Amino acid sequence: MADEIFTHPRLAAIYDALEPDRSDLDAYLDLARRLGARKVLDIGCGTGVFALLLAADGAEVVGVDPAAALIEVARAKPGSDRVEWICGDATALPPLQVDLATMTANVAQAIAAPAAWRSTLSAAHRALRPGGHLVFETRVPAARAWERWNRADSYAVTALAGVGAVESWVEVIDIDGPLVTFRWTYGFAVDGAVLTSDSTLRFRERDEVEADLAASGFAVQEVRDAPDRPGREFIFLARRPEQ
Repeated sequence: MADEIFTHPRLAAIYDALEPDRSDLDAYLDLARRLGARKVLDIGCGTGVFALLLAADGAEVVGVDPAAALIEVARAKPGSDRVEWICGDATALPPLQVDLATMTANVAQAIAAPAAWRSTLSAAHRALRPGGHLVFETRVPAARAWERWNRADSYAVTALAGVGAVESWVEVIDIDGPLVTFRWTYGFAVDGAVLTSDSTLRFRERDEVEADLAASGFAVQEVRDAPDRPGREFIFLARRPEQ
């Protein structure tokens, strides 16, 4: 199930405005161009930011996400008719033969249950044509990103057009081995409403991810740093073999 921040219409509507810097997508768009990917599957497409960038670049794009509220936000954006939007997870996809499958931002880590993760990798493998690629990112566990997820470091007040001032902050509420659960809190000045959303991410080691990819039929081609977050992110590029 999707987290409250993705399913509550009031939170989905402000999601992009609270995360305006998507320069992390530049490397993905550049990779799609270098691979010559004309058909792309964006798993966990959210509000459609990356899917729409790809479509504007001339790609044929399918965006899939389990959060209906985010899909509705995506469908309302200019150019959304260029993308095929599917509400569901990757296992619910129709037959596809794409050149590239992507999972940007927190998508891979948010698929925390091992069975769901394996099913997602298998679904991505089925959706790719032989020789097609899968690319996604996951945080380096040793960087301990969760230590910065606290109110003191994250508190912000953002003035949003048509919405008013919104307070937001994040706090870790549980750590259980590789699983880190945290709570976002949002306060709306216009009516005093306070909404919260809990999320759990799985911090996988590099060798664990490589083993999962191999078990799903992928050949790992490269593991690189995220250019805007060196030392903090792994970016995996894997390929579905021709045979």
